[in-house]
Formats: sequence, C-alpha cells, structure tokens
Amino acid sequence: MIHPTAIIDPKAELAGDVEVGPYSVIGAHVTIGAGTVIGPHVVIQGPTTIGRNNRIFQFASVGEECQDKKYRGEPTRLEIGDNNVIREHCTLHRGTVQDEGITSLGDNNLLMATVHVAHDCRIGSDNIIANTTGIAGHVKIGDGVILGGMTGIHQFCRIGSFAMTAGCSLVLKDVPAYVMVGGNPASARSMNFEGMRRRGWDADVIATLRRAYKTVYRRGLTLEQAIAELAPQQDGCPPLALFLDSLRASERGITR
Repeated sequence: MIHPTAIIDPKAELAGDVEVGPYSVIGAHVTIGAGTVIGPHVVIQGPTTIGRNNRIFQFASVGEECQDKKYRGEPTRLEIGDNNVIREHCTLHRGTVQDEGITSLGDNNLLMATVHVAHDCRIGSDNIIANTTGIAGHVKIGDGVILGGMTGIHQFCRIGSFAMTAGCSLVLKDVPAYVMVGGNPASARSMNFEGMRRRGWDADVIATLRRAYKTVYRRGLTLEQAIAELAPQQDGCPPLALFLDSLRASERGITR
C-alpha cells in the first residue's frame, strides 16, 4: 500500500488501507482516513486532516504554509472531508490566525488540474472546480457550485450554493446562490435554470427563482428593496430562502 520510496513522518497517522505512491512526502501531524489514495510525488504537510475515500493525484501540494506575508509559522490547519478528487498540481494551503486558522474542503468535490485554494477558504460539498482556477484567501464557497476553467476569485468573496462561473471569469464581488456570472470583471447573466431542471427540481420552484432573479437584477431596485419585496415569499420555499440568505450575507456587494 505504501511505496518504499515514500517518506512518511512518524507523527503522521494513516488508516491501514491508505495507499501512498512513489516519492510522496507526508509530514508530521497529518491524518488520513480509510480508503484514501495518494498518488506519486504528492507533498502533504500538517496540521492537515484528510477524510475517507479521497484521491489525490501526482504533484499536488496539500497543507503547505500559506502565501501570506503575515504568516509566522502558527499551527493553522487544513481540513478535507470525504470522497474528494484532487487532480494534478493542485495547491491547498493552511489557514492564518488573522482568520479562523482553518482552510476547509467538504465532501464529494472535484478539483481539476492546477486549482489553487488559498489560506482560510471555506469550500462546501459537491462542487466542480475546473482547471487553473485561482481562489484567493478568505473566500467562502457553498455547495453544488461550478467554477469554469481559469476563473479567478478575489479574496473575501462569497460564492453562493449552485452558482456557476463561465471560463476565464474574474469574480470581484459576491455571487448569490444559483446565479451564473461571466466576464472580466464578471457580471450576472442568469440563474442556472438548466442545472435545476437536471436535478429534477419542481417547475414551480424554478419559476419562483426566475421571478426572484428578475426582481433583483431587472427592475432597478436597490438590493435592500428587492430583499424586502421577496422576503414574504420565502416561507415554505427553501430554495428562495437560500437565495435571499446569500444576498443578506454579502459584504462586498453582489455581482450585477
């Protein structure tokens, strides 16, 4: 299971069936759960916790010190859940004490080649992050998000659940849940209605979200006015409530 050329620190904790490929390096204070496969030439530094049934491909760098000049060697963490696929040359860095000290990745995510996840990012589950996407520090990403190839996300941005970016998008403001954006700088184009249909969402829910999008983006209202108009409709419609919550949570302003 562990190639003889791999270097594993005695303070690392690996489940009995973890596979480690040739020339990989696993440092101290790394914990790796059952069923996880580490490819060749992977470097994992701690403190890092990796869950079950993940696959990390060659040349990935996981749990390294962050690229922040304020970092002074504090014991910050990287936490990775279960069933993630992390492809070639991905980089995931630990957090900083200026934030919560943790970078986290949930479950069932696909990170394609050369994706960068910077310090203090919080990424949920079931996301697809395409090749060469760069996610700057302190970014929060929900669940079911699709980030097109070469997307760049500015630090402190929020990407709501089920949002989507086109390839080569430059995201400078928050993207609400369900919203599709594209361009440099990114602007809102629509909601991911096709994705909703593919997930089997009820037609009435999709129609409600379509009207909500028009209220926020097409009627010339301020964000506060739009939220006030939509708020009475959110009871009994969790998808609309999620959309409104993502609007309320915005601190940088939403992508228009």
